[in-house]
This record gives sequence, C-alpha cells and structure tokens, in this order.
Amino acid sequence: MKLVQILGTGCAKCTKLKENAEKAVADLGIEATVEKIEDINVIVGFGVMMTPAIAIDGEVKLVGKVASPEEIQNLLQ
Repeated sequence: MKLVQILGTGCAKCTKLKENAEKAVADLGIEATVEKIEDINVIVGFGVMMTPAIAIDGEVKLVGKVASPEEIQNLLQ
C-alpha cells in the first residue's frame, strides 16, 4: 500500500492537491492512503520550503504546484 502525503498549511491549493491525489488513487484503483499534513514543523522536516507539495512513501515528488490527477498518477506508477 502506498502512502501519499499532501504537505500544506490548509490553503485552497493544498486542498485541491489533496482532491486531485484522491482522484488519481481512485482512477488507478490502487491501495493507497492519502493524508494531509498541515504541521509546519513536519513539512519543513521533509525539506519543503514552498507548498503545496506531495510526498509518496516518504519521498517528496513535487513542490510548489497543484498537480493534476494525471500527473499524480504518473508519480504513483
């Protein structure tokens, strides 16, 4: 099972990225947990200085952009 983490403080872009990640997971039909991390200390711990960001299985894959569901699907495969 994959772990998809959305790193962001709660802005509209962060919320949209979470929605897109959930859609990507559903469209691929894979087992994955999508969680949102809003704690700035945890976000900085990932080395992220600009949000939103997405990490997959603990590895930051994208920073400062709202990826489309299709882009997230590519990251998951």
